[in-house]
Amino acid sequence: MGVEAVAATGGGGGGVEAQKKNRIQVSNTKKPLFFYVNLAKRYIQQHNEVELSALGMAITTVVTIAEILKNNGLAIEKTEVLTSTVGMKDENKGRVVLKAKIEIVLGKSEKFDLLMNASNVATETDPKDKE
Repeated sequence: MGVEAVAATGGGGGGVEAQKKNRIQVSNTKKPLFFYVNLAKRYIQQHNEVELSALGMAITTVVTIAEILKNNGLAIEKTEVLTSTVGMKDENKGRVVLKAKIEIVLGKSEKFDLLMNASNVATETDPKDKE
């Protein structure tokens, strides 16, 4: 099913939002879950926050990513979770279909650097122990 974005409600200057360097648009068909978890960690490291967004069926994936990061002490919620409805043009049927959209902004936790350094040290020492 070919789908293209038509309009977003509740957004802002759409062109500016698409340019954000710390936004991850999650799909539940393209990449595995931990690809997005690791990418979010990298974005938090570089920008001190990450914005996760998804449409439709990928919403559960975004919530899972956010919960993994929060439960591991790496991130905190910076703002309220934003939900909206987006009109998408279905190329096959030629009509506008409404899709749910979610946006979650996570910030760097106080323990982020300590936890990331500890995990880096653990992965560096593991191979040496096995030899």
